[in-house]
Amino acid sequence: MQARTLTILTGASRGLGAAIAEQVLHRDAVLLTMSRHPDEALEAKARSAGASLEQWAVDLADGTAASARLEAWLHSQQDSFSSATLINNAALAGTAGPIGESDAPALAAVLRVGLEAPVLLTRAFLRATRAWSGPRKVLNISSGAGKKPLAGAAAYCAAKAGLDHFSRVVALDESNGTNAALIVSLAPGVIDTDMQTALRESDPRSFPSQPLFAAMKTQGQLTSAGDAATKILAFLERRDFGTNPVADVREAWAP
Repeated sequence: MQARTLTILTGASRGLGAAIAEQVLHRDAVLLTMSRHPDEALEAKARSAGASLEQWAVDLADGTAASARLEAWLHSQQDSFSSATLINNAALAGTAGPIGESDAPALAAVLRVGLEAPVLLTRAFLRATRAWSGPRKVLNISSGAGKKPLAGAAAYCAAKAGLDHFSRVVALDESNGTNAALIVSLAPGVIDTDMQTALRESDPRSFPSQPLFAAMKTQGQLTSAGDAATKILAFLERRDFGTNPVADVREAWAP
């Protein structure tokens, strides 16, 4: 019998997260999702694949509660998986516009979901699995926006840049400990999701990059969520995963 693998995935109800969720479902896989709305269709797919699925309806804007629940759940599982992976995928783009004209609660939500929640969930995952015998990985879904500033998207860019640097520091911390986990903050390429649609439909006066995003769509430069998920999951299996804690799925590598 194939050993059970554990994947914990945030933001699994749509877009890239939904595509990743579908592709990790295989016999003896255990998938725990954290999203605002569970996906009934995913339940049927898990049964068909012979996988175990647990879906939590969670508001990741309250990262403290979500991480406490995760840590308690992981402790209850003990060391019963051949491998364990946390994928911090959930993010909010917020409403495009200059910071001085932005809504404060909306800005806070972007930072809480996109940065605070991954930090707290990573802490919970590492603490609860420290003594587990199998390999442990953390994959943070980042963005080119973490490296290239986009006018009108200050909070989103800040969250992704913070996610990148957080991953660098955690990689250093883990390298000095025992039973080290591997961590990567990965830019997944430009994906055709609801977030991209919202950016294309933004007012160019408040989001000067709007024409660029519209052009990428019309010129066929966007990757489908399914194709992006396939590349991300392949990246997780690379022998050099974790060598560089900040990476891009489009980087060339030697298999």
